[in-house]
Amino acid sequence: MNMSAKALDTRQRVLDVAARQFREHGYAGVSLRDIAEGAGVKAGSLYYHFRSKDEIVATVLDIGIELVQGAVERAVAGVPDAAPARDVIAAAIRSHLQTFLAHSDYTTANVRIFGQLPPAVRAANLPARRRYEALWDSIVERCRARGGVRATVDTATFRLYLLGAMNATLEWFDPAKGDIDRLAERYAGLAMDGLFDPSES
Repeated sequence: MNMSAKALDTRQRVLDVAARQFREHGYAGVSLRDIAEGAGVKAGSLYYHFRSKDEIVATVLDIGIELVQGAVERAVAGVPDAAPARDVIAAAIRSHLQTFLAHSDYTTANVRIFGQLPPAVRAANLPARRRYEALWDSIVERCRARGGVRATVDTATFRLYLLGAMNATLEWFDPAKGDIDRLAERYAGLAMDGLFDPSES
């Protein structure tokens, strides 16, 4: 179905409002009426765009992941082939954090309410999550092929560790007061160099 520009604008407004409300109030704390009132539309007209509240939240979650994934893909693709593998990881970390924190309504909703969702909604979001996880696995393997990544590093464990650490910044980092690029440098340093000085071990 082709939608008019006005309909597309309304749909986007509904999603923006829903993402903010889910972030602030959680899944159970938001109703279709709340979303409609926030978006300035009649509750009944939401059904022109979405079949249910669960479809709205599933769309919000997918957007949150896709925004970050697209940015990371572009950042990694922009690293020259001749550049060190470390540059690839650093670019991915910086892009994840920049996009993750800049689009905080969508990304925060994704992190904060996923565990609150009905099983069917979580299942609907899993393909997007798996695609992003697969991207990070491919980034690590790309770096392994370039050399420098220890053979003993388990790709999935590294990805879980790094994404968990970066996603946790939502709880303590304020982009209005902190420097995201500096934060990314610190995360990249810890991810690639660790805590201890090899010369002292």
